[in-house]
Amino acid sequence: MMWEILYIFLGVGIFFNLLGSLGLLRFPDVYTRLHAGTKCTTFGSISICLAVIGYGLWKWYEGDKQMITMAIHSFIALVAILLTNPTGAHAIARAAHRSGVKPAKAVVDDLEEEKND
Repeated sequence: MMWEILYIFLGVGIFFNLLGSLGLLRFPDVYTRLHAGTKCTTFGSISICLAVIGYGLWKWYEGDKQMITMAIHSFIALVAILLTNPTGAHAIARAAHRSGVKPAKAVVDDLEEEKND
């Protein structure tokens, strides 16, 4: 039963990371590419980290004392991903907006309207 859960987490993680990669290649502008690159890969990486944490804890419970370090390292990586991906995407999107990069399709830009007032 445990293997199936781990395989599901790995499969979901790989699927979302592949979708994020495909979005980076296919989307037309920096904003939609950021969306694909952060949302999909964050969720995919969370799923993969949960699979590794589950595996490490399971092996630790069975008696392999070295596997707890793998689970702890994966948890630290998970926290780092959750903190840095949204922050980095926000910084890139803000820099693109301030540089005057426009979205590929016409959208209402509330920030530009506030700047002009």
